[in-house]
Amino acid sequence: MKKFLKTYKSTIILLAAIIVGTIVGLIAKENAAVLKPFGDIFLNLLLVIIVPLIFLTITTSIAKMKSAKRVGKIIVAIFVVFIATSLISVLIGMGTASMTKLVEPEDTEVIKTAMEEPTEEAEDLTIADRTVQLLTVDDFSKLFTRGNIIAILVASIITGIACQMSGKKGEAFVKVLESANDVVQNIIKIIMYYAPIGLGCYFAYMIGTFGASIAVGYLKTFLIYTAVCVGFYFILYTIYAFIGGGKLGVKRFWKHAAAPTLTSLATCSSAASIPVNTDAAKKIGVPEDVADTTIPMGCSFHKDGSIIGSVFKIMFLVCIFGTSFNFWQILGVALLANLLITGVPIGGGTISEMLIITMLGFPVAALPLLTVVATIIDPPATMLNVVGDTVSSMMVARITDGKDWLKNALAKKETVDAESEEKETEKVKTKK
Repeated sequence: MKKFLKTYKSTIILLAAIIVGTIVGLIAKENAAVLKPFGDIFLNLLLVIIVPLIFLTITTSIAKMKSAKRVGKIIVAIFVVFIATSLISVLIGMGTASMTKLVEPEDTEVIKTAMEEPTEEAEDLTIADRTVQLLTVDDFSKLFTRGNIIAILVASIITGIACQMSGKKGEAFVKVLESANDVVQNIIKIIMYYAPIGLGCYFAYMIGTFGASIAVGYLKTFLIYTAVCVGFYFILYTIYAFIGGGKLGVKRFWKHAAAPTLTSLATCSSAASIPVNTDAAKKIGVPEDVADTTIPMGCSFHKDGSIIGSVFKIMFLVCIFGTSFNFWQILGVALLANLLITGVPIGGGTISEMLIITMLGFPVAALPLLTVVATIIDPPATMLNVVGDTVSSMMVARITDGKDWLKNALAKKETVDAESEEKETEKVKTKK
């Protein structure tokens, strides 16, 4: 019980603050607007830290990458599996989230005008010009502004690669970046201490101003998302396991799926689940080199739960603001946002949520709304993220080692175990 409370303490406190804010908003109604400045403080703190957070996180992660012993065939197989399963996740997320209106505010125009919106009119630019503006800026000072998130990402990647190219000469600079990144991560922790107050006050203002429909929307989002995750977990992962290893693969997968499932739910962290997840994959029969490569890479690049969650976040804002986007826009933003979600509990999706808001043109004041969505769906999302990597490793093994990989792996394991037992027996006889 103590371990559970320790793991979920932040989530429980945030949810309690949101519930209190909801009650205050329902009782005080328009008078709850007096609490808005306290919510704005939280929003401003997040917006101030978002730029250095993106730059330092992406740059240091690339700069620290070391060449691992990977076979080219395994890497190709990993990306094939990750891309295919990610696309399926997006399609399922879009199909389920669009079947019902997550939020039905009485007057969406009131919500739109109450939040900050870009005042500049969009220029009539060609696709090429828009691409240039999205990826780059014409002045260094413009680079570090929240309006140029994609340009920051590009600059971060280039800087990280440059650090690697510099070798030993760049090590001092990388250490500075690592130190700065550690400080920024702690700043995020400090900001999150204020999150219950900030989100509680902001939520009271939202409910008081726009009515209880938003609160109902959060409950509806959680219930629908959880139902989708449960169905995805039992149906899709059984299918994936069958594709990876046939009937034997399904049997082996469900025999060892409990450990990564429970660890992910207990920690709400994909990164913390890597050791248990890798061990489970190996017990299933996945070759060591495949498991040791697929699981860690999946923590960064493959997140079924987070992709579905990104679609739900987008559709949540679509319902609130009464906007609409085509399939390709949602697909592209959901996939890109998924890559920016870090494998840590609460707060790991801040960068991706900011990217969703920026790329789809929502006001930055909507960030706390997505923070609440991310908080309530975090446990089931992490479960899919983690277990999805387990079953993906099976499909990667199927591609790299052929359809009989599992039978061969288990046969090899039996031989090794028999030899080990024989050696132990010989040792015992020798001692006697």
